[in-house]
Amino acid sequence: MAEFSTSEHELVLVIDFGGQYNQLIARRVREHNIYCEVISYKTPIEQIKAKNPKGIIFTGGPRSVYLDDSPRMTKEIFELGIPIFGICYGAQFMVYGLGGTIGKANENAAAEFGRTECEFDTECAVFDGLKKNSVVWMSHNDYIEVLPDGFKAVGHSDKCPYAAIENVEKGFYATQFHPEVNHTEQGFDMLGNFLYKVCHCKGDWTMRNYAEEAIKQIREKVGDGKVLLALSGGVDSSVACALLSKAVGNQLTCVFVDHGFMRKNEGDEVEQAFKDWDVNFIRVNAADRFIGKLEGVSDPETKRKTIGEEFIRVFEEEAKKIGKVDFLVQGTIYPDVIESGTGDAAVIKSHHNVGGLPDYVDFKEIIEPLRLLFKDEVRKLGTELGLSDVLVWRQPFPGPGLAIRIIGEITREKLATLQDADYIFREEIANAGLDRSINQYFAVLTNMRSVGVMGDDRTYDYTLALRGVTTSDFMTADFARIPYDVLEKASVRIVNEVKNINRICYDITSKPPATIEWE
Repeated sequence: MAEFSTSEHELVLVIDFGGQYNQLIARRVREHNIYCEVISYKTPIEQIKAKNPKGIIFTGGPRSVYLDDSPRMTKEIFELGIPIFGICYGAQFMVYGLGGTIGKANENAAAEFGRTECEFDTECAVFDGLKKNSVVWMSHNDYIEVLPDGFKAVGHSDKCPYAAIENVEKGFYATQFHPEVNHTEQGFDMLGNFLYKVCHCKGDWTMRNYAEEAIKQIREKVGDGKVLLALSGGVDSSVACALLSKAVGNQLTCVFVDHGFMRKNEGDEVEQAFKDWDVNFIRVNAADRFIGKLEGVSDPETKRKTIGEEFIRVFEEEAKKIGKVDFLVQGTIYPDVIESGTGDAAVIKSHHNVGGLPDYVDFKEIIEPLRLLFKDEVRKLGTELGLSDVLVWRQPFPGPGLAIRIIGEITREKLATLQDADYIFREEIANAGLDRSINQYFAVLTNMRSVGVMGDDRTYDYTLALRGVTTSDFMTADFARIPYDVLEKASVRIVNEVKNINRICYDITSKPPATIEWE
Protein backbone atom coordinates (compact mmCIF):
# COMPACT_ATOMS: atom_id res chain seq x y z
CA MET A 1 0.00 0.00 0.00
CA ALA A 2 1.41 3.40 -0.97
CA GLU A 3 1.89 5.57 2.09
CA PHE A 4 2.20 9.34 1.72
CA SER A 5 5.07 10.90 3.62
CA THR A 6 4.49 13.81 6.00
CA SER A 7 8.04 13.79 7.35
CA GLU A 8 8.61 17.35 6.15
CA HIS A 9 5.86 18.64 8.46
CA GLU A 10 5.96 19.27 12.20
CA LEU A 11 3.78 16.75 14.05
CA VAL A 12 1.52 16.77 17.10
CA LEU A 13 0.30 13.41 18.45
CA VAL A 14 -3.15 12.88 19.96
CA ILE A 15 -2.95 9.84 22.25
CA ASP A 16 -6.36 8.19 22.44
CA PHE A 17 -7.49 6.87 25.82
CA GLY A 18 -10.95 5.97 24.47
CA GLY A 19 -12.52 9.42 24.51
CA GLN A 20 -15.41 10.26 22.21
CA TYR A 21 -13.73 13.46 20.99
CA ASN A 22 -10.42 12.01 19.79
CA GLN A 23 -11.04 12.92 16.14
CA LEU A 24 -12.33 16.34 17.07
CA ILE A 25 -9.14 17.17 18.98
CA ALA A 26 -7.05 16.20 15.96
CA ARG A 27 -9.24 18.29 13.66
CA ARG A 28 -8.88 21.30 15.93
CA VAL A 29 -5.09 20.94 15.79
CA ARG A 30 -5.17 20.76 12.00
CA GLU A 31 -7.42 23.81 11.88
CA HIS A 32 -4.41 25.59 13.38
CA ASN A 33 -2.45 24.44 10.26
CA ILE A 34 -0.46 21.84 12.20
CA TYR A 35 -0.32 18.20 11.12
CA CYS A 36 -1.69 15.81 13.71
CA GLU A 37 -2.18 12.06 14.09
CA VAL A 38 -4.33 10.01 16.47
CA ILE A 39 -2.60 7.00 18.00
CA SER A 40 -3.60 4.48 20.67
CA TYR A 41 -2.31 4.70 24.23
CA LYS A 42 -1.01 1.17 23.56
CA THR A 43 1.52 2.49 21.02
CA PRO A 44 5.06 1.50 22.13
CA ILE A 45 7.08 4.40 23.48
CA GLU A 46 9.82 3.70 20.91
CA GLN A 47 7.39 4.42 18.08
CA ILE A 48 6.35 7.68 19.72
CA LYS A 49 9.99 8.72 20.05
CA ALA A 50 10.63 7.83 16.41
CA LYS A 51 7.82 10.13 15.27
CA ASN A 52 9.58 13.05 17.00
CA PRO A 53 6.43 15.05 17.79
CA LYS A 54 6.50 18.74 18.70
CA GLY A 55 3.74 18.14 21.23
CA ILE A 56 1.44 15.48 22.68
CA ILE A 57 -2.24 15.71 23.65
CA PHE A 58 -3.95 13.16 25.92
CA THR A 59 -7.66 12.63 25.15
CA GLY A 60 -10.51 12.02 27.54
CA GLY A 61 -11.71 8.52 28.34
CA PRO A 62 -14.64 6.63 29.85
CA ARG A 63 -12.86 5.07 32.84
CA SER A 64 -11.55 6.15 36.26
CA VAL A 65 -7.77 6.34 36.12
CA TYR A 66 -7.27 4.63 39.50
CA LEU A 67 -9.04 1.40 38.45
CA ASP A 68 -6.84 -1.60 37.64
CA ASP A 69 -8.14 -2.02 34.09
CA SER A 70 -8.03 1.66 33.12
CA PRO A 71 -5.96 2.70 30.07
CA ARG A 72 -2.50 3.88 31.07
CA MET A 73 0.90 4.40 29.47
CA THR A 74 4.43 3.98 30.71
CA LYS A 75 5.64 6.94 32.77
CA GLU A 76 8.45 7.29 30.25
CA ILE A 77 6.01 9.40 28.22
CA PHE A 78 6.65 12.16 30.76
CA GLU A 79 10.43 11.90 30.37
CA LEU A 80 10.71 12.67 26.64
CA GLY A 81 11.10 16.42 27.06
CA ILE A 82 8.00 16.98 24.87
CA PRO A 83 5.18 19.38 25.92
CA ILE A 84 1.97 17.55 26.88
CA PHE A 85 -1.62 18.78 27.15
CA GLY A 86 -4.04 16.54 29.09
CA ILE A 87 -7.80 16.78 28.58
CA CYS A 88 -10.33 15.40 31.12
CA TYR A 89 -9.22 11.77 31.64
CA GLY A 90 -5.92 12.85 30.07
CA ALA A 91 -5.53 15.46 32.80
CA GLN A 92 -6.27 12.89 35.48
CA PHE A 93 -3.82 10.41 33.95
CA MET A 94 -1.12 13.10 33.96
CA VAL A 95 -1.76 13.87 37.63
CA TYR A 96 -2.01 10.19 38.63
CA GLY A 97 1.06 9.20 36.64
CA LEU A 98 3.19 11.94 38.20
CA GLY A 99 2.27 11.17 41.80
CA GLY A 100 -0.85 13.25 42.42
CA THR A 101 -4.21 12.00 43.66
CA ILE A 102 -7.52 11.55 41.84
CA GLY A 103 -10.71 11.32 43.90
CA LYS A 104 -14.34 10.51 43.27
CA ALA A 105 -16.87 13.33 43.46
CA ASN A 106 -18.00 14.15 47.04
CA GLU A 107 -19.42 17.02 49.05
CA ASN A 108 -16.17 19.01 48.64
CA ALA A 109 -15.69 18.61 44.91
CA ALA A 110 -18.79 17.60 42.96
CA ALA A 111 -19.09 16.08 39.53
CA GLU A 112 -19.71 18.55 36.71
CA PHE A 113 -21.47 18.06 33.39
CA GLY A 114 -22.23 20.60 30.69
CA ARG A 115 -21.62 24.33 30.49
CA THR A 116 -19.68 25.64 33.48
CA GLU A 117 -18.30 29.09 34.35
CA CYS A 118 -14.53 29.06 34.93
CA GLU A 119 -11.94 31.63 35.99
CA PHE A 120 -8.41 31.49 34.50
CA ASP A 121 -4.95 32.80 35.30
CA THR A 122 -4.14 34.69 32.11
CA GLU A 123 -0.43 34.68 33.03
CA CYS A 124 -0.53 31.00 31.99
CA ALA A 125 0.63 30.49 28.39
CA VAL A 126 -2.51 28.50 27.51
CA PHE A 127 -4.79 31.36 28.57
CA ASP A 128 -2.59 34.21 27.37
CA GLY A 129 -4.64 36.97 25.74
CA LEU A 130 -7.98 35.36 26.63
CA LYS A 131 -10.84 36.52 28.83
CA LYS A 132 -10.32 35.78 32.52
CA ASN A 133 -13.84 34.33 32.89
CA SER A 134 -15.67 32.19 30.33
CA VAL A 135 -17.85 29.13 29.87
CA VAL A 136 -16.31 25.68 29.37
CA TRP A 137 -17.72 22.19 28.79
CA MET A 138 -17.25 19.83 31.75
CA SER A 139 -17.90 16.08 31.83
CA HIS A 140 -16.42 14.35 34.87
CA ASN A 141 -17.29 12.26 37.91
CA ASP A 142 -13.72 12.15 39.25
CA TYR A 143 -11.64 15.19 40.16
CA ILE A 144 -8.04 16.18 40.86
CA GLU A 145 -7.59 16.01 44.63
CA VAL A 146 -3.84 16.57 45.13
CA LEU A 147 -1.47 18.02 42.51
CA PRO A 148 1.92 16.42 41.75
CA ASP A 149 5.08 18.31 42.65
CA GLY A 150 5.80 21.23 40.34
CA PHE A 151 2.17 21.85 39.34
CA LYS A 152 -0.13 24.72 40.24
CA ALA A 153 -3.75 25.60 39.52
CA VAL A 154 -4.35 28.09 36.68
CA GLY A 155 -8.12 27.69 36.39
CA HIS A 156 -11.04 26.86 38.65
CA SER A 157 -14.83 26.66 38.79
CA ASP A 158 -17.11 26.82 41.82
CA LYS A 159 -16.94 23.04 42.24
CA CYS A 160 -13.57 22.23 40.67
CA PRO A 161 -10.47 23.82 42.26
CA TYR A 162 -8.18 22.36 39.61
CA ALA A 163 -10.09 22.99 36.40
CA ALA A 164 -6.75 23.81 34.74
CA ILE A 165 -3.19 23.13 35.89
CA GLU A 166 0.34 23.73 34.66
CA ASN A 167 3.95 22.74 35.18
CA VAL A 168 5.86 25.39 33.24
CA GLU A 169 9.25 23.78 33.72
CA LYS A 170 8.12 20.48 32.15
CA GLY A 171 5.80 22.06 29.58
CA PHE A 172 2.84 20.11 30.99
CA TYR A 173 -0.66 21.61 30.90
CA ALA A 174 -4.05 20.04 31.55
CA THR A 175 -7.73 20.96 31.74
CA GLN A 176 -10.54 19.07 33.42
CA PHE A 177 -12.87 20.49 30.75
CA HIS A 178 -12.91 19.90 26.96
CA PRO A 179 -11.36 22.80 25.00
CA GLU A 180 -11.96 21.02 21.68
CA VAL A 181 -15.77 21.29 21.72
CA ASN A 182 -17.67 24.35 20.52
CA HIS A 183 -19.38 24.72 23.92
CA THR A 184 -16.05 25.83 25.44
CA GLU A 185 -16.06 29.48 24.45
CA GLN A 186 -12.31 30.07 24.10
CA GLY A 187 -11.28 26.44 23.60
CA PHE A 188 -9.93 26.81 20.07
CA ASP A 189 -7.63 29.63 21.19
CA MET A 190 -6.51 27.67 24.26
CA LEU A 191 -5.33 24.83 22.03
CA GLY A 192 -3.72 27.36 19.69
CA ASN A 193 -1.78 28.89 22.57
CA PHE A 194 -0.49 25.46 23.58
CA LEU A 195 0.53 24.64 20.01
CA TYR A 196 2.23 27.92 19.20
CA LYS A 197 3.38 29.34 22.56
CA VAL A 198 4.32 26.11 24.34
CA CYS A 199 5.19 23.69 21.50
CA HIS A 200 6.50 26.55 19.30
CA CYS A 201 4.89 25.15 16.14
CA LYS A 202 5.09 27.19 12.93
CA GLY A 203 1.90 25.99 11.21
CA ASP A 204 3.01 24.52 7.87
CA TRP A 205 0.01 22.23 7.15
CA THR A 206 -2.22 23.52 4.33
CA MET A 207 -4.13 21.81 1.55
CA ARG A 208 -2.14 23.76 -1.04
CA ASN A 209 1.07 22.26 0.34
CA TYR A 210 -0.54 18.85 0.59
CA ALA A 211 -1.73 18.95 -3.03
CA GLU A 212 1.75 19.82 -4.29
CA GLU A 213 3.44 17.14 -2.20
CA ALA A 214 0.84 14.44 -2.98
CA ILE A 215 0.99 15.10 -6.73
CA LYS A 216 4.78 14.84 -6.64
CA GLN A 217 4.71 11.61 -4.61
CA ILE A 218 2.02 10.05 -6.84
CA ARG A 219 4.04 10.80 -9.97
CA GLU A 220 7.15 9.24 -8.43
CA LYS A 221 5.18 6.17 -7.32
CA VAL A 222 3.17 5.60 -10.51
CA GLY A 223 5.76 6.47 -13.14
CA ASP A 224 4.24 5.41 -16.47
CA GLY A 225 1.91 2.84 -14.84
CA LYS A 226 -1.84 2.48 -15.31
CA VAL A 227 -4.16 3.51 -12.48
CA LEU A 228 -7.76 2.44 -11.79
CA LEU A 229 -10.30 4.18 -9.54
CA ALA A 230 -13.83 3.13 -8.58
CA LEU A 231 -15.61 6.50 -8.66
CA SER A 232 -18.75 6.61 -6.51
CA GLY A 233 -19.57 10.26 -7.14
CA GLY A 234 -19.13 11.11 -3.48
CA VAL A 235 -16.76 13.76 -2.19
CA ASP A 236 -13.89 11.41 -1.31
CA SER A 237 -13.63 9.45 -4.55
CA SER A 238 -14.23 12.62 -6.60
CA VAL A 239 -11.37 14.47 -4.90
CA ALA A 240 -9.15 11.38 -5.27
CA CYS A 241 -9.98 11.40 -8.98
CA ALA A 242 -9.10 15.10 -9.31
CA LEU A 243 -5.80 14.60 -7.46
CA LEU A 244 -4.79 11.60 -9.59
CA SER A 245 -5.82 13.45 -12.75
CA LYS A 246 -3.50 16.33 -11.85
CA ALA A 247 -0.71 13.85 -11.12
CA VAL A 248 -0.88 11.31 -13.96
CA GLY A 249 -3.58 12.51 -16.38
CA ASN A 250 -5.04 9.88 -18.69
CA GLN A 251 -2.98 7.12 -17.11
CA LEU A 252 -6.01 7.12 -14.77
CA THR A 253 -9.20 5.26 -15.64
CA CYS A 254 -12.28 6.01 -13.52
CA VAL A 255 -15.13 3.51 -13.46
CA PHE A 256 -18.34 5.11 -12.25
CA VAL A 257 -20.85 2.38 -11.40
CA ASP A 258 -24.32 3.96 -11.32
CA HIS A 259 -26.27 1.42 -9.29
CA GLY A 260 -29.54 3.33 -9.73
CA PHE A 261 -29.81 4.41 -6.10
CA MET A 262 -28.22 7.81 -6.64
CA ARG A 263 -30.06 11.00 -5.79
CA LYS A 264 -32.05 12.69 -8.55
CA ASN A 265 -29.84 13.77 -11.50
CA GLU A 266 -26.72 12.81 -9.55
CA GLY A 267 -25.28 10.37 -12.07
CA ASP A 268 -25.47 12.98 -14.81
CA GLU A 269 -23.91 15.61 -12.51
CA VAL A 270 -20.93 13.38 -11.80
CA GLU A 271 -20.38 12.63 -15.47
CA GLN A 272 -20.68 16.33 -16.38
CA ALA A 273 -18.26 17.38 -13.62
CA PHE A 274 -15.45 15.23 -15.06
CA LYS A 275 -16.22 15.87 -18.73
CA ASP A 276 -13.25 18.20 -19.22
CA TRP A 277 -10.79 16.45 -16.89
CA ASP A 278 -7.84 14.53 -18.33
CA VAL A 279 -9.04 11.04 -17.33
CA ASN A 280 -10.57 8.01 -18.96
CA PHE A 281 -14.13 8.16 -17.59
CA ILE A 282 -16.32 5.06 -17.86
CA ARG A 283 -19.94 5.18 -16.70
CA VAL A 284 -21.71 1.88 -16.15
CA ASN A 285 -25.51 2.22 -15.99
CA ALA A 286 -26.40 -0.84 -13.94
CA ALA A 287 -29.68 0.21 -12.28
CA ASP A 288 -31.72 -2.68 -13.69
CA ARG A 289 -29.15 -5.19 -12.50
CA PHE A 290 -29.03 -3.84 -8.93
CA ILE A 291 -32.77 -3.39 -8.52
CA GLY A 292 -33.28 -6.95 -9.76
CA LYS A 293 -30.86 -8.27 -7.12
CA LEU A 294 -32.83 -6.50 -4.36
CA GLU A 295 -36.24 -7.80 -5.33
CA GLY A 296 -37.99 -9.00 -2.16
CA VAL A 297 -35.17 -7.78 0.15
CA SER A 298 -36.18 -5.63 3.11
CA ASP A 299 -33.45 -6.25 5.73
CA PRO A 300 -31.05 -3.25 5.74
CA GLU A 301 -27.84 -5.23 6.28
CA THR A 302 -28.80 -7.62 3.49
CA LYS A 303 -29.37 -4.61 1.23
CA ARG A 304 -25.89 -3.29 2.06
CA LYS A 305 -24.15 -6.61 1.47
CA THR A 306 -26.07 -7.35 -1.72
CA ILE A 307 -25.22 -3.96 -3.19
CA GLY A 308 -21.58 -4.22 -2.08
CA GLU A 309 -21.15 -7.66 -3.59
CA GLU A 310 -22.86 -6.70 -6.84
CA PHE A 311 -20.74 -3.54 -7.07
CA ILE A 312 -17.64 -5.73 -6.90
CA ARG A 313 -18.98 -7.96 -9.66
CA VAL A 314 -19.73 -5.00 -11.96
CA PHE A 315 -16.42 -3.32 -11.22
CA GLU A 316 -14.60 -6.59 -11.81
CA GLU A 317 -16.22 -7.00 -15.22
CA GLU A 318 -15.21 -3.48 -16.26
CA ALA A 319 -11.68 -3.91 -14.89
CA LYS A 320 -11.19 -7.06 -16.97
CA LYS A 321 -12.05 -5.07 -20.09
CA ILE A 322 -9.28 -2.62 -19.22
CA GLY A 323 -6.72 -5.36 -18.61
CA LYS A 324 -3.79 -5.29 -16.24
CA VAL A 325 -3.43 -2.15 -14.11
CA ASP A 326 -0.54 -1.23 -11.88
CA PHE A 327 -2.32 0.70 -9.14
CA LEU A 328 -5.79 0.68 -7.62
CA VAL A 329 -6.99 3.91 -5.96
CA GLN A 330 -9.23 3.96 -2.87
CA GLY A 331 -10.88 7.02 -1.33
CA THR A 332 -10.14 6.06 2.28
CA ILE A 333 -10.00 9.09 4.60
CA TYR A 334 -8.51 9.51 8.06
CA PRO A 335 -11.69 8.96 10.16
CA ASP A 336 -12.08 5.56 8.43
CA VAL A 337 -8.54 4.67 9.52
CA ILE A 338 -9.11 5.84 13.11
CA GLU A 339 -12.48 4.10 13.51
CA SER A 340 -11.13 0.88 12.05
CA GLY A 341 -7.93 0.64 14.03
CA THR A 342 -7.52 2.48 17.32
CA GLY A 343 -10.11 1.16 19.72
CA ASP A 344 -12.63 -1.45 20.72
CA ALA A 345 -15.73 0.46 19.64
CA ALA A 346 -18.77 -1.42 18.38
CA VAL A 347 -19.24 -1.60 14.60
CA ILE A 348 -22.00 0.82 13.66
CA LYS A 349 -21.44 1.16 9.91
CA SER A 350 -20.55 -1.60 7.49
CA HIS A 351 -19.52 0.43 4.46
CA HIS A 352 -16.10 1.87 5.31
CA ASN A 353 -13.31 1.73 2.73
CA VAL A 354 -10.88 0.20 5.22
CA GLY A 355 -10.77 -3.57 5.48
CA GLY A 356 -9.88 -6.49 3.26
CA LEU A 357 -8.02 -5.56 0.11
CA PRO A 358 -9.85 -6.36 -3.15
CA ASP A 359 -8.58 -9.48 -4.87
CA TYR A 360 -10.72 -9.22 -7.99
CA VAL A 361 -8.48 -6.86 -9.98
CA ASP A 362 -4.97 -7.64 -11.22
CA PHE A 363 -2.91 -4.81 -9.70
CA LYS A 364 0.42 -4.33 -7.94
CA GLU A 365 -0.38 -1.83 -5.23
CA ILE A 366 -3.13 0.29 -3.65
CA ILE A 367 -2.89 4.08 -3.52
CA GLU A 368 -4.90 5.91 -0.85
CA PRO A 369 -4.11 9.59 -1.46
CA LEU A 370 -6.63 10.92 1.09
CA ARG A 371 -5.76 8.52 3.89
CA LEU A 372 -4.29 11.32 6.05
CA LEU A 373 -7.17 13.78 5.65
CA PHE A 374 -10.37 14.61 7.53
CA LYS A 375 -13.55 15.29 5.53
CA ASP A 376 -13.26 19.07 5.84
CA GLU A 377 -9.67 18.85 4.57
CA VAL A 378 -10.81 16.69 1.65
CA ARG A 379 -13.30 19.42 0.68
CA LYS A 380 -10.60 22.11 0.94
CA LEU A 381 -8.31 19.96 -1.20
CA GLY A 382 -11.04 19.54 -3.81
CA THR A 383 -11.49 23.31 -4.01
CA GLU A 384 -7.71 23.76 -4.23
CA LEU A 385 -7.65 21.34 -7.18
CA GLY A 386 -10.45 23.21 -8.99
CA LEU A 387 -13.14 20.55 -8.57
CA SER A 388 -16.73 21.65 -9.09
CA ASP A 389 -18.63 22.88 -6.01
CA VAL A 390 -21.37 20.42 -7.00
CA LEU A 391 -19.02 17.60 -6.01
CA VAL A 392 -16.94 19.31 -3.32
CA TRP A 393 -20.02 20.21 -1.27
CA ARG A 394 -22.06 17.11 -2.06
CA GLN A 395 -23.99 15.81 0.92
CA PRO A 396 -22.53 12.75 2.67
CA PHE A 397 -24.05 9.69 1.06
CA PRO A 398 -23.85 6.02 2.10
CA GLY A 399 -22.41 3.55 -0.39
CA PRO A 400 -25.76 1.71 -0.85
CA GLY A 401 -27.37 5.08 -1.62
CA LEU A 402 -31.13 5.52 -1.43
CA ALA A 403 -31.55 1.76 -1.01
CA ILE A 404 -31.10 2.23 2.75
CA ARG A 405 -33.26 5.35 2.82
CA ILE A 406 -36.24 3.34 1.61
CA ILE A 407 -37.48 1.38 4.60
CA GLY A 408 -38.52 -2.13 3.64
CA GLU A 409 -38.61 -3.59 0.16
CA ILE A 410 -37.46 -1.42 -2.76
CA THR A 411 -39.58 -0.87 -5.87
CA ARG A 412 -38.99 1.41 -8.84
CA GLU A 413 -42.03 3.45 -7.85
CA LYS A 414 -40.78 3.97 -4.27
CA LEU A 415 -37.31 4.86 -5.56
CA ALA A 416 -38.70 7.51 -7.93
CA THR A 417 -40.90 8.88 -5.12
CA LEU A 418 -37.93 9.26 -2.77
CA GLN A 419 -35.69 10.80 -5.44
CA ASP A 420 -38.27 13.49 -6.17
CA ALA A 421 -39.03 14.21 -2.51
CA ASP A 422 -35.38 14.29 -1.47
CA TYR A 423 -34.58 16.66 -4.34
CA ILE A 424 -37.23 19.14 -3.21
CA PHE A 425 -36.08 19.02 0.42
CA ARG A 426 -32.45 19.65 -0.53
CA GLU A 427 -33.49 22.42 -2.91
CA GLU A 428 -35.45 24.24 -0.20
CA ILE A 429 -32.54 23.91 2.26
CA ALA A 430 -30.27 25.49 -0.37
CA ASN A 431 -32.82 28.22 -1.17
CA ALA A 432 -32.85 29.13 2.53
CA GLY A 433 -29.05 29.40 2.59
CA LEU A 434 -28.72 26.54 5.08
CA ASP A 435 -26.84 24.08 2.87
CA ARG A 436 -23.43 24.83 4.42
CA SER A 437 -24.57 25.15 8.06
CA ILE A 438 -26.47 21.83 8.23
CA ASN A 439 -23.91 19.05 7.95
CA GLN A 440 -26.26 16.43 6.53
CA TYR A 441 -29.87 16.53 5.41
CA PHE A 442 -32.00 14.09 3.44
CA ALA A 443 -35.38 12.38 3.14
CA VAL A 444 -36.35 8.84 4.15
CA LEU A 445 -39.32 7.01 2.67
CA THR A 446 -40.82 5.03 5.53
CA ASN A 447 -42.77 1.83 5.13
CA MET A 448 -45.72 3.32 7.02
CA ARG A 449 -48.91 4.31 5.21
CA SER A 450 -51.69 6.41 6.65
CA VAL A 451 -55.03 7.95 5.73
CA GLY A 452 -55.09 11.43 4.23
CA VAL A 453 -57.33 13.64 2.16
CA MET A 454 -56.57 15.54 -1.03
CA GLY A 455 -59.44 17.55 -2.44
CA ASP A 456 -62.51 15.45 -1.85
CA ASP A 457 -60.64 12.17 -2.11
CA ARG A 458 -59.40 9.91 0.63
CA THR A 459 -55.79 8.80 0.25
CA TYR A 460 -53.77 6.00 1.79
CA ASP A 461 -50.15 6.83 1.08
CA TYR A 462 -46.65 6.80 2.50
CA THR A 463 -45.16 8.89 5.31
CA LEU A 464 -41.93 10.68 4.43
CA ALA A 465 -39.38 11.53 7.15
CA LEU A 466 -37.03 14.49 6.80
CA ARG A 467 -33.68 14.38 8.60
CA GLY A 468 -31.15 17.15 9.23
CA VAL A 469 -28.19 17.08 11.63
CA THR A 470 -25.37 19.29 12.81
CA THR A 471 -22.13 17.60 13.82
CA SER A 472 -18.43 18.21 14.06
CA ASP A 473 -17.25 14.64 13.59
CA PHE A 474 -20.30 12.47 12.63
CA MET A 475 -19.57 10.33 15.70
CA THR A 476 -22.20 12.34 17.58
CA ALA A 477 -24.83 14.61 16.07
CA ASP A 478 -27.69 16.89 17.06
CA PHE A 479 -30.84 17.37 15.01
CA ALA A 480 -30.75 20.62 13.03
CA ARG A 481 -33.10 23.38 14.14
CA ILE A 482 -34.47 24.03 10.66
CA PRO A 483 -36.87 27.02 10.71
CA TYR A 484 -40.55 26.06 10.54
CA ASP A 485 -41.14 28.15 7.42
CA VAL A 486 -38.45 26.19 5.54
CA LEU A 487 -39.94 22.87 6.67
CA GLU A 488 -43.37 24.14 5.67
CA LYS A 489 -42.24 25.07 2.15
CA ALA A 490 -40.62 21.68 1.69
CA SER A 491 -43.66 19.87 3.06
CA VAL A 492 -46.17 21.73 0.88
CA ARG A 493 -44.10 21.23 -2.25
CA ILE A 494 -43.49 17.53 -1.63
CA VAL A 495 -47.14 16.72 -0.94
CA ASN A 496 -48.25 18.69 -4.02
CA GLU A 497 -45.51 17.67 -6.45
CA VAL A 498 -44.66 14.08 -5.49
CA LYS A 499 -46.97 11.11 -5.89
CA ASN A 500 -47.66 8.59 -3.12
CA ILE A 501 -46.86 10.84 -0.09
CA ASN A 502 -49.55 12.36 2.13
CA ARG A 503 -47.75 12.86 5.44
CA ILE A 504 -44.35 14.33 6.39
CA CYS A 505 -42.46 14.14 9.70
CA TYR A 506 -39.22 15.76 10.88
CA ASP A 507 -36.78 13.59 12.83
CA ILE A 508 -35.76 15.38 16.05
CA THR A 509 -33.58 12.57 17.45
CA SER A 510 -29.89 13.12 18.15
CA LYS A 511 -27.02 10.63 17.77
CA PRO A 512 -26.90 8.86 20.16
CA PRO A 513 -29.39 7.29 20.78
CA ALA A 514 -30.26 7.25 17.06
CA THR A 515 -27.84 6.96 14.15
CA ILE A 516 -27.83 9.60 11.42
CA GLU A 517 -29.13 7.18 8.80
CA TRP A 518 -32.33 5.24 9.48
CA GLU A 519 -31.00 1.91 8.20
